[in-house]
Parts: sequence; structure tokens; C-alpha cells
Amino acid sequence: MYRRFFTAIHKQAAPHTCNPASNTLIASLVVPRNNSLFFKPQNPADHISPSLHRLSLQISIDKHTSSQPQLRVRPSSEIFEILASLYQNSSRLDDAKKLHLQILKNGLTSDVYLYNTLINIYVRIGDLVSASKSFDEMPERNSVSWASLISGYTKNGMLNEACLHFKRMICAGFFPNHYAFGSALRACQESGPSRLKLGMQIHGLISKTWYGSDMVVGNVLISMYGNCLGPMSEAHCAFDEIQIKNLVSWNSIISAYARRGDTISAFELFSTMQRQDCRFSLEPNEFTFGSLLTAACSLANQSLILVEQMLARVKKSGYSQDLYVGSALVSGFSKFGLVNYALKIFEQMSERNSISMNGLMVGLVRQKRGEEATEIFTYMKNVVVENLDSYVVLLSSFAEFSDLTEGKRKGQEVHAYVIRTGFADIKVAIGNGLVNMYAKCGAIADACSVFRLMIDKDLVSWNTMLSGLDQNGCFEDAAISFCEMRRFGLSPSNFTLISALSSSASLGWISLGQQIHGEGVKLGLDLDVSVSNALLLLYSEAGCLSKCRKVFFLMPEYDQVSWNSIIGALADSEASVKDALEYFMDMMRAGWSPNRVTLMSILGAVSSLSLTKLVQQIHAVVLKHHVADDCAIANALLACYGKCGLMDNCEKIFSRLSERRDEISWNSMISGYIHNEDLPKAIDMVWFMMQRGQRLDSFTFATVLSACASVATLECGMEVHASGIRACLESDVVVGSALVDMYAKCGRIDYASRFFELMPVRNVYSWNSMISGYARHGHGDKALKLFTRMKQNDQLPDHVTFVGVLSACSHVGLVDEGFKHFKSMSEAYGLAPRMEHYSCMVDLLGRAGELNEIEGFINKMPFKPNVLIWRTILAACSRANGRDTEFGRRAAVMLLELEPQNAVNYVLLANMYASGEKWEDVAKARVKMRKAEVKKEAGCSWVTMKDGIHVFVAGDKSHPEKELIYEKLKELNRKMRDAGYVPEIKFALYDLEAENKEEILSYHSEKLAVAFVLTRKSELPIRIMKNLRVCGDCHSAFKYISKIIGRKIVLRDSNRFHHFEDGQCSCGDYW
Repeated sequence: MYRRFFTAIHKQAAPHTCNPASNTLIASLVVPRNNSLFFKPQNPADHISPSLHRLSLQISIDKHTSSQPQLRVRPSSEIFEILASLYQNSSRLDDAKKLHLQILKNGLTSDVYLYNTLINIYVRIGDLVSASKSFDEMPERNSVSWASLISGYTKNGMLNEACLHFKRMICAGFFPNHYAFGSALRACQESGPSRLKLGMQIHGLISKTWYGSDMVVGNVLISMYGNCLGPMSEAHCAFDEIQIKNLVSWNSIISAYARRGDTISAFELFSTMQRQDCRFSLEPNEFTFGSLLTAACSLANQSLILVEQMLARVKKSGYSQDLYVGSALVSGFSKFGLVNYALKIFEQMSERNSISMNGLMVGLVRQKRGEEATEIFTYMKNVVVENLDSYVVLLSSFAEFSDLTEGKRKGQEVHAYVIRTGFADIKVAIGNGLVNMYAKCGAIADACSVFRLMIDKDLVSWNTMLSGLDQNGCFEDAAISFCEMRRFGLSPSNFTLISALSSSASLGWISLGQQIHGEGVKLGLDLDVSVSNALLLLYSEAGCLSKCRKVFFLMPEYDQVSWNSIIGALADSEASVKDALEYFMDMMRAGWSPNRVTLMSILGAVSSLSLTKLVQQIHAVVLKHHVADDCAIANALLACYGKCGLMDNCEKIFSRLSERRDEISWNSMISGYIHNEDLPKAIDMVWFMMQRGQRLDSFTFATVLSACASVATLECGMEVHASGIRACLESDVVVGSALVDMYAKCGRIDYASRFFELMPVRNVYSWNSMISGYARHGHGDKALKLFTRMKQNDQLPDHVTFVGVLSACSHVGLVDEGFKHFKSMSEAYGLAPRMEHYSCMVDLLGRAGELNEIEGFINKMPFKPNVLIWRTILAACSRANGRDTEFGRRAAVMLLELEPQNAVNYVLLANMYASGEKWEDVAKARVKMRKAEVKKEAGCSWVTMKDGIHVFVAGDKSHPEKELIYEKLKELNRKMRDAGYVPEIKFALYDLEAENKEEILSYHSEKLAVAFVLTRKSELPIRIMKNLRVCGDCHSAFKYISKIIGRKIVLRDSNRFHHFEDGQCSCGDYW
């Protein structure tokens, strides 16, 4: 673009040049017209004299020199003028050699002008090696000599050499003329941001001379700042210093602002330009419109309207058929997805080239229409001459194919072509495009191969490779590549840091992430909004919320991702949910509109609070921003309302989703029903899913199985298991783990064990479920053996594993074994024990009756005991028959301070006193409970029969079959007494007579439940569930009953399972 500007403007500047033939001194002050940086080289054929004339001139020179062979004096002006006239405008290598020969032959080596002419010829033909040698041969040089060589290097793309010789010129004491300045600035401009510093230094030098107001130099200065992304204040300063501005000046400054995306400034300048009264014509041309269209495309809002307005102005000005303007219009409309309109403009263009084709292809690629972009290239390659950039765009299109396998195949064809033609080694961007194409097509190994074989790699190459590795999950390789890039001495850009930080976050390598953060701070990239967003992700993944807040606070500006990142980070932490809401409010106050990501994060946060009004307010925000139809948002609302207990709202939202329901929608409804303890509806929803042909996933089954386990509904769980088999999900590790857990919690530890052994793949959850199952059923030895097997199978235990292991030790009284495993957590596996592990150890000591050891143990804890610890201590003291009521009393005081509204705490305290027959203290505890206005949960037991679930409470007479039940219970009591049963009245925790205590004990809910089951004919094991811990008397009675009736009884209380068979219990009376 700028070459054409400079060519046009310097045709007007020609009158400033002097006649080079007048004398050597004057000639040394100017550059011959054809050497100018700004002039287009003229047709060499126009300056080649006929051979006869050339021969006669050569003969004249030879005669003149032969007539004075002994003299070493300056030749006559006639010989000088002959040589100057003959070779001044030449562009032939032959002429350069002849002129060089004449200079040496005639002793003209001290003539600066002729040597400058020689250098100019070499520059025109692109032989910079000979030009440099000729320059080095010169005994004397002037500013024109330096300017000629610098201009040559710039024209031939040898930008480093151009800049180096400009510095040498200054060091040699020569003051640059405006051609030297222009060439050096042009070299900086084409070098990009890396040469901005030198460009600004040259600007400083220019500002001390009259060249600061020179129109030509000023134009190049503006273009340099625009291309090097330098300070626009400096570019505008250079523009203001130009005394007489032509159209090129205005185009240059408009283009500079357009490159920066400063649309407003670009159009304000355009408006000012049109109001100027100047001797130059300031009617906008194709370059003006091209820059303005670029600026219009970068406007955040109303861009399309502005582009359409510009199209009308272009048509009015008669430039709609122009190649340059047409290409800009094609690119502009393509950017906004109006590819069909862009294609129409493309077809109407009278002339098309690779730039217009590339613009259209870029638009299609941005719209993810890779196949169409490829078709455009195939169709146009015989119409226009494609350039190397065309292949770069073509390669990017393959990654946007709907079928990436086909995209990769096409990419391999182009890869073969660029290797055969050598294009891959000519332009580094082609290599970068190949790496990008293979990486986005999922062929990361091929991308790595291309990268390794690249001869030249720039920062973009490394960034593309890093991004590809990160996006393909090769996080460690990405981190290694980042370190390797730094060893090569390349300074990372913001894109480099984003990929490296993303990989560090995915790996959980917070230390590496912090080092990269430090690198960003040193380079001043940490305040880049995208880098800051990557830092927010890193620290949020690591749970460092304080650092997240600090990074966010230091950001100079935010985008939508920034707000979403900080809100998402805080929303993921239960302790920071309120902060997430505050940031959400701040975001809206700052004028940002929440998008689906924001709303999903905030809905996920408030769902844990179960605050109905808050959820309804956010629902209103969802409706206000017209995103209620988004399935993901609807699913998040289902989860929120479900946790708030508003299943009616869930059902309304679910019904509105209609055909837009996905697996998450169904699962959210099922989870909502389960959360609200409506298991039948949850099961009905599963059957409904199957009837509708909706695919049931592993999460659905795992959720329902978990619900079955929580209420110990074995029959229902088995039905779900059967459905899982029909859905071919039985071998899924998630479903398998849930099945093991369900069968263990429903009392069928044999089924759980059998299914566990049949699992083709096991994960840590599978092992944990089985170990916890064995522990819950009192099979401590089996749990510990399975733990040993787990380690032998190279499955590392986690915190949950050790809860199961320590519980197993607790249920069977293995104190030493428990302490050994507790210590191994930190020493062998690097797992810091949590509160639940300390609670297991306190329970272990309490069940073993070692109350004296408990106090010393909790004093050594790294944190203060919480409610769980104190409740475990109080329960242990309750079981100790009043042996250590003082310790229990202290535990109760701490417990009631921490949790005064929990009725269980008062019941445990009263039971502790009752076990020691301290009835006055029992009465006081119950008075405290009444004052606190809390109600204890009524003890109940239930059994599942074919006709439904039957629930019983102590002394219950509400059951329709109460007569049969109590009659069967009397029969059992008589048979038990005959067998030697004696009621253990110490478990009747009331200050009553012995007879009354016996009566109370005989009507406990679990005894009523077993009596009810025995009224029905069956030989199957009896399965009873109880919400509280079974009392000692009932435990003893069940042993007698199991022997009397000859059936197995499985009782699940709040702590564990008891398997009664033939007068024995699986717990061995240690419970």
C-alpha cells in the first residue's frame, strides 16, 4: 500500500533535486532520481541506448584516455559527462561491470559520483553483494553513498543490514539526507515492533533538523509508527509537524489508527481531511477507503452498519470495482459472517487477486465453513495467481472441516505440495500453518514432526506448537516446550504465556505457574487481559482464591472472560459463594451483561445455599437477558429449584424444555426428586426416560443407585441394576462402583463382593465402596485384606479409603492396627489426616473403652475439635455406663456451644447420665432440651414388603395389622424367655420400675418390625432398617429370635449392619 503512495508523491517532489552533472560536489548532495526509496524503478529498456551510439561513446572515451596515458589528473568534464550520461539510469549487470572497469581503467576511483552511480546500478539489479564491495572500495564517501546502499538493502528486504549501515553512517560522522532517513525508517517499518526503538531514535534525530517538517519523511515516520505499533501520540506528532500535507499524509495517519483498531480517531481524521483547503487534491482514494473499511471492521458495536455506510460512499466515489477497496469490502463482510454478501462483491470485482481471494477464504474459515473456503481456493487458483499467504489460509481451513479426518487428509495433500515446491522453506508462516492444521485436526504427533523439521522458527511457531500441545491434552510436553523455547533465547509473548499457564493449571503445577507469572511480570505481560485471565484460571484450579482476587484487582481492564473467571472461581468454593454474588453484582453495575457462562456459575453457587428468593431473583435476570431457552441454563435452574425443594418449579421448567431436554435435564430432575426424598418419582422418571427412548448414561444410574442405597431399598436397587444391564452399562466403572455401594448399603454384602470381583475395571471409588462396605458390615479383617490387595494392584488410596480402613479397625477393635494405618497416611502416602480421620480414631479408642487416651489424642490434633469429634466423645462416654461422666460433660458443653439446636446432642447427654443412673442429671438435660425448643428424631424401624414399606415406632398401634403383630410379639417373648432370654433393663433409660422398663423394651420399633414380618409366610432373610442405633436389649433379643425362627435377620442401624444367624451376630457383640 505504502509503496504506491510514495511513488505517487515523489513524482511531485522531483523539482527539489539538482542537476547531477554540474559538478561532483553538488552531485554528492543529492541522490539520482532512480535511486530514491520512494520512486518506482523505471523500465530499464527506456534507458538503453542503441548499440551504435554506445559503441561511438566507448570509442571516444578510449581515444581520450589513450592520448594522455602518463597523466594522473582529473579527467575532463567531457569524459565525466559521457560516463554519467551513459550509465546513470542503467539497470544491467553488463553496464555495471563496464562502468566499474572504466572507473578503474581511467583512474576515477576518487570520483564519488561515479561510484554512487555504480552502487545504484547494482542496487537496481538486486546485486547487494557487489554494491557492498563497491561501497567498501570507495576511498571517499558522502551521504549519497550511504543513502544508496541503505536504500538498496531496504528495497531488497535486507532490513537488518539497512539498519546496521544507517547506524554506521551516523558513527562515521555523516549526517543523513532525507533519502537515508526514509530508507532507514522504511526498514524499521517493515521489521515491525522489533525495530520500534530504532525508529523512535531516528525520529528524535529528524526532529532536530528541518526534515521534521518534510512531507515525505513525515509520511514514512507515520507509516513506521503504524506498522511497528508504536505510540500513536508520536505518530500524530509527526503528522502535525508536516507543514504541507498531501493525500498520502492523511492516508498514512488514518491507516495507522485503523491498524490499532481506533475507529473513532480514524473517521474523525477522515472528516477533518475532507474539510481541509489545500493545494493538493484530498479526495479520498482507494487507499483511504481501504483503511477506513479496516477501521470500521474493528469497531466493537455498530461495525456492520458502518461498513454498509462505507460501501455506499465507495459506490458513490466510483471505487466499488477497485481491487484494493473490493478486497477490503470482502474481508469486512466476511468478518461479520455475511459471506454470501462478500462473495457477491467478490464476483462483481472487475479485477481480483490473491488478496481478495484470501479475504473471502478467511471469512469462510471464521464462520467454520472450511469446506467452502477450500472450494473457493480450488475454483480461483486458475483465475488469480495465489501467493504464499493463500496456502497459509488454505491450511487453516482444513481445521474447520466438519469431518476432521477429511480435513487432515486434504491438509496432507497440501503438505506434500508445499514440500515439492519448496514453499515450506521459503515462508515460516506455511510451516506454522501446517503445525496448526495438524494440531487442530487432532494429529499432534504430526504437528510435532513438522515443528521439529522446520528450518526457521519464529515466535509464532513456538506459540502454535505450545497451543496445539495444550489443546490436545499434552500438558507436560507443552511445559517442556515452553522451557525449551526460553533456552533458545526467545522472549515469550502473551500467547505463549496463555498456553503455558493453561497447561500448568491442567497439571496442577502451581509452582511452574508461579514462575511463568514471574516471567510475565518481568516482561510487562501480566497486565494483558488474556494473560490475567489465564492466571485467574491457574490460581482458581489450585484453590488459591486470595491470589485470584489479587490478580483481578491488579488488572487495568476486564473483559467478559475476566468476570466469568473470578465469579466461577469463587462459586466453586462453598466458603466464597457470597463473594461470588458480590462480584456478580459488581459486574452488572459496571455495565456488563451476564452471559450463559456467568449465569451457570452463579446458579451453581447459589444452589448450595438453597435460598429460594435468591434463586428466583437470578431466574428473573435469566429471563431479562433472554437466555431462559438455553438448555444449560434451564438445567442449572432445575438443580437450584430442586435443592430448594421447589419441585413444582422444576416440573414447569422441565415441561417447557420439551424436545430440547438432554441427559443433564433428566438427571437434574431425578437428582431433585432424590434430594427431596421422593424416590418413587425418581424411579418413575427413569422408566419414563426409557419409554421415551432417552439414552440412560452412567450418571443417571449412579444417581438412582445412590438414592436406593441411602434408603436401603434393595428391591428398587435391583430393578435399576437390571435396567443398567439392558442399557449395556453394567461394565461401566462408575455404574459398577455405585452398584457395589448400593448392595453393601442395602445389606447384601455378598452381592456387593461378587459384583466387585466381576468388575473388568476398577477405580479408587470401586475399592473404597467395597472396603467401606466390609467395614459397615463388621468384616474388619476382610476390609483390611482388601486394602492390601488394593495397594498390590497399584491403586493409590485417597482420604476416603482411609476413612473405610479406620472404620473397619474401629468396628472390630483393632486399636494398634488402626494407629499404624493412621500414621501411614502422612508417612507413606503424603495424605494429611482430616477431621473425619481423627473422628474415626476417637471412635476407635472409645469403642475399645480407652477413654483416658482420647483426651491426650485430641490435644495433639493440628486443629481444634469440631462438632463431629465432640459428638463421638460424648457417644463413647454414653456407652461406658457412666464411667467417665466428667469427660462426657465437658464434651457436651463444647458440643452445645457449637451446635445448640441439634436434638441429638441433648439425647446423647441424657443417655450418658441415664447409663450411670444419674436421673437428676437426665432430667436437667431434658429441661435444657425443652428450653432450646428442639425436638429429637423419633426412633423408627421399617421393612420393605411386596405391598410397600411398613414403618414402626416404639409402642406403635397404628398399623392395620396391630393385633396380629402384638400377638406374634407375645409369642416371641414367651419363646425367648423359655430359651433363656432376660430383658436388659439397663437399656431402658428411664427412672421407672423394672416391670415398666421391661414393657418399654418389649415394644421397641425393631421388635415390632420383626414380629410383623413373621406374620407373613416366607423363608427369606428378614431385613430391617432403623434410623437410630440399636439398643443392647434388642441386639440380645434378635440373637434369640434368629435361633428360634431359624431365619437370618439383617438389621441396619445408624452405624452399621448386624447379621443375626443361629443365635450369633456378625459384630461379635463389639459394636
